[in-house]
Amino acid sequence: MTTTTKPRYTKKAPTRGGVRKGGGRPKGSTTKIRIEDLMEKIELQSGQTYAEILASNYVSAISRNDWNGVRDYDKAFMNKMIAEKVDIDVKDSEDTVAAKSAAFAAALATLQKRSQQSDNS
Repeated sequence: MTTTTKPRYTKKAPTRGGVRKGGGRPKGSTTKIRIEDLMEKIELQSGQTYAEILASNYVSAISRNDWNGVRDYDKAFMNKMIAEKVDIDVKDSEDTVAAKSAAFAAALATLQKRSQQSDNS
């Protein structure tokens, strides 16, 4: 007597990931938490500005000998300072422009002479 066995599961199990109907962030939605609002709430709750809190935590990390924490604060402070640095515009005077033009012309003449010498060889 031969019996045929049915597959145990007739419906394929759902896969993980991928696109799903209705999934994802709705169109037109906005960010629920804004940095400005978050910093304002922190300042209201603590009674200190965010900069004062950072400074206090930095000093605390140093006193605890938490050198990883100190390094992280140093990185954060440096990133902030670099982001706010003032760019300096350098403007060339007429004398500087003339000197650069003369130097470029001299270099170009030298290259042309070398090119002619190598063609004659």
